[in-house]
Formats: sequence, C-alpha cells, structure tokens
Amino acid sequence: MKLRYSDPEAPTVTIDASRLVDEASFHAVFAEAFGFPGFYGRNWDAWNDCMGSLDEPDSGLTEVICAPGRVVTLVLENATEFREKRRDLYDALVECSAFVNWRRVTAGYPPVLVLAFYA
Repeated sequence: MKLRYSDPEAPTVTIDASRLVDEASFHAVFAEAFGFPGFYGRNWDAWNDCMGSLDEPDSGLTEVICAPGRVVTLVLENATEFREKRRDLYDALVECSAFVNWRRVTAGYPPVLVLAFYA
C-alpha cells in the first residue's frame, strides 16, 4: 500500500491487488491502507460505512481523509490479474464503491471515492 498526498485535500491510495487473495485479506489490506478502526467488522457493510466517511475526520472510521467536496482516489495495481483470479472480490469492490457514492448522493452529499485502474 502506498499513500500519496499530491494534493493533501484529495489523497491517492495505491493498493497492490495481488495481496487480495480472499475476502479476509481484502479487508485486512483495506483496513491497513485506510486506517480503519480496531472495531472494523471486516465485511462489506463495514467497508461501505468506512469508505463513505472519507470526508468526515471526526467519524473515526478512517485515517485517510479528503476535504469536503473532494475525493479519495483508489489506484488498484495488478487489477487485471485480480479480476481474473478473484472476479467475485473485484465485482464487489466496484459495486460497493458505486454504492458508497450512490448512498452519499441520494443523501445530498457529493461522491467521495474514485477508482482508478486498468482491468
């Protein structure tokens, strides 16, 4: 995992998808990369909650924070291999990322997460 702050108000987090071999490793890698709290449930509902709070520094759900109205960019390295080996996790990542933004937009808040990878 690499965390880059080319723009401190809109950080970029890079994750090597070759580390995502099963659901347990997926949640462990994301918990490490984003600094999820110790009580993180390591399931998709908990992931959605943590990722949906990327612009809420007082939530305590993530250490990666963007400014209100900005986004966090998630760069997924080795995405093609990940998609081929673990299509279920790949699809869940895409669908849950879309859900995070959809839930925010329907509540009147801007999207907060951008995926950047070539699959």
